[in-house]
Amino acid sequence: MNPALTAMPILWAYALASLAFVALAIGAWRRGGEGAIVIAHAATALWALAAAGIGVGDVAALVMEAARDLAWLWVTMTLARHGRGVGPARSTAFAAAACLPVALMTVALAQVIDEAAQAPALILSLWALRLLTALAGLILLLAAMPMRTSVPLAAALAMLWSVDLFAIAAGPLTGWPATLDLARGVGVLLAGLAFALAAAPRIDRRFLPSRSLRLRVLAGAGLLGYCSAVVAATGLAAGFGGPHVRVVQTAIVIGAATTLATLLSTPWLRAWTRVVVEKHLFGHRYDYRTAWRRFTATLGRPGEDGPLGSRVVQATADLVDAPAGVLLTVDGDRLAVGAEWSWNGDTGDAGEMLTGHLTATGRIVELDTVRDGTASAADRAGVPAWMIADPRSWILVPLVHVGALVGAILLARPPVARALDWEDFDLLRVGGAQAASYLAEDRAHAALADAERFDEFNRRFAFILHDIKNLVSQLTLVARNAERHADNPDFRTDMIATLKESADRMTALIARLSREAASAEPAAVVDLAALVARAVEREPDRRVVRLLVDGDVHATADAAGLAQALGHLVRNAVEAGHADGPVLVSVSSQGGRAVIEVTDRGCGMSPAFVRDHLFRPFSSSKPAGFGLGAHEARQLVRAMGGTIDVDSREGEGTRFRISLPAAPAMEQAA
Repeated sequence: MNPALTAMPILWAYALASLAFVALAIGAWRRGGEGAIVIAHAATALWALAAAGIGVGDVAALVMEAARDLAWLWVTMTLARHGRGVGPARSTAFAAAACLPVALMTVALAQVIDEAAQAPALILSLWALRLLTALAGLILLLAAMPMRTSVPLAAALAMLWSVDLFAIAAGPLTGWPATLDLARGVGVLLAGLAFALAAAPRIDRRFLPSRSLRLRVLAGAGLLGYCSAVVAATGLAAGFGGPHVRVVQTAIVIGAATTLATLLSTPWLRAWTRVVVEKHLFGHRYDYRTAWRRFTATLGRPGEDGPLGSRVVQATADLVDAPAGVLLTVDGDRLAVGAEWSWNGDTGDAGEMLTGHLTATGRIVELDTVRDGTASAADRAGVPAWMIADPRSWILVPLVHVGALVGAILLARPPVARALDWEDFDLLRVGGAQAASYLAEDRAHAALADAERFDEFNRRFAFILHDIKNLVSQLTLVARNAERHADNPDFRTDMIATLKESADRMTALIARLSREAASAEPAAVVDLAALVARAVEREPDRRVVRLLVDGDVHATADAAGLAQALGHLVRNAVEAGHADGPVLVSVSSQGGRAVIEVTDRGCGMSPAFVRDHLFRPFSSSKPAGFGLGAHEARQLVRAMGGTIDVDSREGEGTRFRISLPAAPAMEQAA
């Protein structure tokens, strides 16, 4: 673009920026704001005025640019002091950054003193100092941003450094076109508007970029700085000239690319860089929100990352970047290996002494201090020899839940070993407590499942005992009648049939008890008239039972379960009825349902007993009863999609009504 066409826009952009920062400086001074901000606004206004009047590259403009950068570095340090504080490491970083604009000012003044200072090497030094100053300002702002920084203030300062970084870095690549100066002027003007927004009253919107975002920005800024250094090196090589300048420049580019690829692909170097950055540029070592979300996400993925024990180890190891770990669980008075995660090596148990020590103190044991003898006597005495002998063993984290030791996690040494501090211990204690609660809950679920299996076994045993009682009653009646009718051939035939049926029923009962869980047979079409007739035939006192069948009735049901339920109801009706009052069992079809009714003329039951006790297990109105017949009958009928209703009146009798789905006509025909 023709420089004449951009001269006026450049003048207006920097002039307006100068006026904006003058207004900002006056406003900050009147409000009694920070002196650093007032001085930074004033210095920026003077720099913009110099850029508008004599050009961005003039010596006076460069000197004012250095003064402006120094003032804004002061503002950045002030923000850090108000937020997280400025420790020795940060003070050193700010001091080193402040040397850059001072050096820039010195080199710029050297051009005025000595005209020979216009050499390409000195010009390249000016460019490099300006670039490094902008880069350092942006990095320090991101690393030391306080927790209570206003959003517009942080954005404005970041915008100012970013505009400088972009314009200065792009200059040698584009030949310093006039449009680049124009873009920088417009960017500074926009930054001034952002500062004005930050200075507006009643703005209290706070923000803090996440640690991962700041690390990525720092990595990008570092990469940009590295590329800028490579560009500077190639430019310096071109300044010296010579016939082999292209070869030298190619070697610089290839060597820089190879070095960068090597650095990025080295795990220990990446880990070391992360540790150094987090230690010296951040107020806290960990991004607790991100660490905790990753921790709980790892624990809460059943089946994806292995069993719970392995996930507990992985989640805890990820907190401190440990590459592997072993879970030791309490086994009596010892700690035994319960799970491993990425641990390839020999392991073993830990004795009673370590278990008692971890239970009593809950201390995290640093195994390096045990090896060099600086640990406490209890730590040295409790840690087993195999942990000390394995050089990967780093720390031992106890898992304590409600005052009881659940286990311990042995973590492997990370790629870059470092001394643990209070942040590591606090984070591992909280993570260990959470992991212990997960393990304790898992054990509680396992114990509950075992208890439920025992309860299921006991429940089935109680039902079977109830059925055995009925069989004993039947066999007792046969034995009593055998004394009087043993010579009767018909009685002997009937007795053999009864004994055979009792043996078959006892075999079925044993099979039910031996099964892991009671399961009903598949539903099928059942001829209710035939099934009820067989149930009545099995009743020892069947002479008092009357059967009434209304037509051909079929139902969809489990034949064995229905026969068992019906047997319970008929037996109860016979035992509750009077000698002169028969038990009536009827089969009918009503409204698309197959219905079986068992009616007796016994003493009946009260509404309260029917409501509160009839279908409850172990609740019986008979002195020798188990109270399981009605309960099991209802369970069996419900399992096949039916219902049981009862109608009883004291002194008049009781009627049980079983309602089942009627079998479709096509299934009956089949």
